[in-house]
Amino acid sequence: MKTKLFMSVVLPATIVFATSAFAEKEERIPWADVPPAVQKTIIDHAGGGKIEEIEKETKTQHVRILHFDSDKIVTVYEAEVEKPDGKEIEIRVDENGKLLKIKHL
Repeated sequence: MKTKLFMSVVLPATIVFATSAFAEKEERIPWADVPPAVQKTIIDHAGGGKIEEIEKETKTQHVRILHFDSDKIVTVYEAEVEKPDGKEIEIRVDENGKLLKIKHL
């Protein structure tokens, strides 16, 4: 009974509350250095706007689950876009081209 309780309640809760820490690096990059899948997502969501700036944000995420440590590198691209109506947006895309967020500035 105690083993079932541990496996069904305590273990999943431990995984959910795993600790993590980030080391970040942000840099401006030229359009030519943006992966094609990321370029496509940015263009698809820019609404005909002018891409003003691209930043590449790299994070090293240190995760500890139970007694195991692991590092994972996460890359996110941020594009600042001026829309035809003059409004500005920020488009965040992961390294595989998945749209993460559109923020109105």
